[in-house]
Amino acid sequence: MSAPNDESKLVLPGDYLGTAEEFLPGRGTYENRGRIYASVLGTSHVDPRDRTVRVEPRNAVPEIEEGDIVYARVDELKTAMAVCTILTTSASRRPVPGAPEGTVHVSKAKEGYTESLANEFAVGDILLAKVLQSHPSVKLTTAPSSLGVVSARCQVCHNLLARRAKGLECPRCGHREQRKLAHGPAFPMPGSDPANAH
Repeated sequence: MSAPNDESKLVLPGDYLGTAEEFLPGRGTYENRGRIYASVLGTSHVDPRDRTVRVEPRNAVPEIEEGDIVYARVDELKTAMAVCTILTTSASRRPVPGAPEGTVHVSKAKEGYTESLANEFAVGDILLAKVLQSHPSVKLTTAPSSLGVVSARCQVCHNLLARRAKGLECPRCGHREQRKLAHGPAFPMPGSDPANAH
């Protein structure tokens, strides 16, 4: 393979990308005897500012970073926070390795004062949340109107709840519940099942 230029191209592990005299090896590459090779399947890129060559992995494993929008399952409600398992990022919908834990502090559940998290979430709910902090622990917020619960089960019969004009209603038993809902028509999340989300 010829040395990379400013155009991206698909490369395989071991593909020659250029010499160490021309480029600096970046992420997804390695250097051997002054020659730079791809270490992963992906798309090669050259940064013209510092002449760094890197390979962006194809089907990369999603990582949690500050600012990401994620789907998370509520596992436990405490006085000051909801403890959640992060399932996927909204961008990839691929499972996040290790099912990391994230928390929503009571002050980050919605805009304004929140008396109790039990009024906003329930165990098993699927949240659409934004990552406020990724290290050393993951902190989430559902305060913006676009974020909140996207899938929930009836606390009486455990059937999936349906969104109505004034909250949530169980199509099976008619029980009505309130949640801090994500703004928008997509409720529940397509294909979601809190009982089976892992």
